[in-house]
Amino acid sequence: MTATRRFALAISLVAAMTVVGAIGYILIEHMSVLDAFYMSVITISTVGFQEVKPLSPAGRLFTIGLIVTGVGSAIYLFTVIGELVVEGRLREFLGKSAMTRKIHSLEQHVIVCGFGRFGRAVVEELIRNAVAMVVIEADPAKQADLDTVGALHVAGSALEDSVLEDAGIGSARAIIVATGSDADNVYITLSAREKNPKILIYARGDSEAGLRRLKLAGADQVVAAYQWAGMRIAASILRPSVVDFLQLSVPGRESEVDLEEIRISRESPAAGKTIAALERENPRLRVVALKRNDQRLEMIPAAETKIEPDDLLVAIGEADSLKRLASA
Repeated sequence: MTATRRFALAISLVAAMTVVGAIGYILIEHMSVLDAFYMSVITISTVGFQEVKPLSPAGRLFTIGLIVTGVGSAIYLFTVIGELVVEGRLREFLGKSAMTRKIHSLEQHVIVCGFGRFGRAVVEELIRNAVAMVVIEADPAKQADLDTVGALHVAGSALEDSVLEDAGIGSARAIIVATGSDADNVYITLSAREKNPKILIYARGDSEAGLRRLKLAGADQVVAAYQWAGMRIAASILRPSVVDFLQLSVPGRESEVDLEEIRISRESPAAGKTIAALERENPRLRVVALKRNDQRLEMIPAAETKIEPDDLLVAIGEADSLKRLASA
């Protein structure tokens, strides 16, 4: 058992003995709740303060038993604390406790399973855009890297239901399954869909069979990382100008031109206007796609299309113009 687990066990034992002691004094000596807890604490801690009232023979026998068991628990707690301090792991334990509290307070966050090369690229992009996120990683050697990038994380395998629950699978809006094993990714996808039927699942696959099974398991989108890399290199040879354009318009990059998706609110000045009117008001902005309700994404919507509240626009243009429209 690790020192941190022993610390949690020792805290639990002392708390349990304190409660048992208080209940005993209430039942045997008919003390008030406050007096009973006071007696229990001073007995276990051996501080030697005066008794609240003279004890009956039964109360004295109970106190002897409480001293033997309670003091032993307290000594065990102090021993474990000393061990943590000597090993320099007390701060680490307290840091993990604080991280656990932060994770449990999250809602509508993103879970990333795996912090390899693929997962790291996803995590860094999400951090750069200030997206609430939790990373699940089983390799202890990568914990320091996760601390360095400032990502909330859970140590363990996403194959275990308890680890997914620790990461807040029930309240998450999306999960990215990015381990290096197709079989593991399929299993994690099934588990995530079972625990949160509404969650969006994005999964990585390395083989055709893996991609097919991920779709069957319930993944909303699957990505063949190596296939996309190969297609990108081939496209760079065949259509270099197109690739340069796509690189320039990658969402979120520091450039004059950006590509962004914008949800139109009811208060947005764009609501009720046509695509043509919106583009006239923003000369360096073009709407390249529109998604309405559960309909399919419409590419290059007609100029006379009227924009409605809750529409999702995909627009390309001057970064400042996109920010103004998104914040309106």
